[in-house]
Amino acid sequence: MAGKKRRRKEERPRIHPKNKYSDNPPDFALLASLYPSFQPFVFYSREGRPRIDWTDFNATRELTRVLLLHDHGLHWWIPDGQLCPTVPNRSNYIHWIEDLLSSDIISGTNGNGDTVRGFDIGTGANCIYPLLGASLCGWSFVASDVTDVALEWAEKNVKNNPHISELIEIRKVKCSQNHFSAEGLNNGESICSEEGEGLPSSSSDMPASKDKSYCGPPILVDVVRDGESFDFCMCNPPFFESIEEAGLNPRTSCGGTHAEMVCPGGEKAFVTRIIEDSVVLKQSFRWYTSMVGRKVNLKFLISKLREVGVTIVKTTEFVQGQTCRWGLAWSFVPPTKKIISPHVTEKNIFSFMLEGLQRQFGAIHVLQSVESFFHTGGASCKLNASCFTVDITASTDHCNALLNNKVKELDEIASCSNVQEASSSLCFRVSV
Repeated sequence: MAGKKRRRKEERPRIHPKNKYSDNPPDFALLASLYPSFQPFVFYSREGRPRIDWTDFNATRELTRVLLLHDHGLHWWIPDGQLCPTVPNRSNYIHWIEDLLSSDIISGTNGNGDTVRGFDIGTGANCIYPLLGASLCGWSFVASDVTDVALEWAEKNVKNNPHISELIEIRKVKCSQNHFSAEGLNNGESICSEEGEGLPSSSSDMPASKDKSYCGPPILVDVVRDGESFDFCMCNPPFFESIEEAGLNPRTSCGGTHAEMVCPGGEKAFVTRIIEDSVVLKQSFRWYTSMVGRKVNLKFLISKLREVGVTIVKTTEFVQGQTCRWGLAWSFVPPTKKIISPHVTEKNIFSFMLEGLQRQFGAIHVLQSVESFFHTGGASCKLNASCFTVDITASTDHCNALLNNKVKELDEIASCSNVQEASSSLCFRVSV
């Protein structure tokens, strides 16, 4: 229509740039020529494009097997009915954790020396995350699960790769009788497609699950041992509340047991329990992370993290073709403090993190505390409540006196700008 501007379509996030398949998606024709066992599952479209039937569990399992062997040098197999992961999708999660660990958001020490140590919640028979993490990054893992089948095949997949087997420990989760009768913990997708796996691609628009408390096997508390520390945990939670919900996408099939796909309350309840466990374990993990299948649940879980006092929360979007999932990460480790050097005079804007502010206090309270602090030290202060700024003028003696005192750290982000040094005084602005 005339006079109306066409809304610009938002560019979707792409597959992680470090992902092996970012610029080179799997070549089915090449794989079929190299691996005769895969050839029967490949057919060609009218346009001559090689394809596989994504509703055929045997086809998706064989694709995963040859990709792990061809691109990662891993020997892998799972029995019928177990969840079959897609390799590109799982690699995205690994690379995102790699980004978190290499960032300077929190301290880089974990007490384990130079070895990165991860915890895979509910590794399943496929044991895909420890295998990829050890193969791609050299990480060590504790991989937990409940069922005998999952534990047996996870152990087999580890032992069949002796070059990384010493990096992975398979740990049985002990279940008390009051837990619901489950056959496994996680990797909660039963279905996958060329674009992705798990929920239908429209999962961001699906209604949130009803509020139900998790009542399954232990997740982190009572599984993590006393004195253990980890760089991260990761998890594909059971996305669904019922087996009927798990079958909403009839065009795809990657197997999966009831317990791998379903738990009361679905992913919302499962990840909420991880959050509750993290409050107990705190800095035993540098990063707590989980996959999330529904955007509406992601928003709920972020609010839950704020409720329990978490201040460092990171999210991402995992993309594979037309399907999106979300990653949620949080940490109780204090953020890295940035120290402003007095010799760096060419910069006139500095940003820094303040910690420890209780949730009932807002930006105006921070400003009033800043004003009071500098005023007590003898500086001249002018607070502008509408702009959330305080203009401060202090002599060199005042500044030196203030720097020699211990200042309470506040959990807000502030910035100092417009730094000008006169002959014997310093004028600057603090904005919150």
